Amino acid sequence: MFCMSGMTNVVIEPTDEEAETRAGLILPASAEADCSFGIVIAVGSEAEALSPGDEVLFPADAGYDVRLGGTAAKVIRRPELIARIHD
Repeated sequence: MFCMSGMTNVVIEPTDEEAETRAGLILPASAEADCSFGIVIAVGSEAEALSPGDEVLFPADAGYDVRLGGTAAKVIRRPELIARIHD
C-alpha cells in the first residue's frame, strides 16, 4: 500500500497499449505512440475523481518512471491524465 497524503500525484501501473479499449474507445494509429494505458494503484489525497483500480489514458512521456516492489510504475500529476476509461 502506498500513502501519498496532500498530493495530486497518481501512481499508475502501465499496461499493454491497445488500439481499442474495453469501453470501445478507439485510438487512431498516430495517437498510439503518444498515449499509454494504465491501472491506478495509488492516489494522492488531493487527486479528485480517481481511485485505485481505475483504468486511465496518459501521455507516454508524462511523469516519472519508478519501480515499486519490483513492478514498473509511473508517478503522474493528476492534471496530466488524458482520460479515465469507463467500462
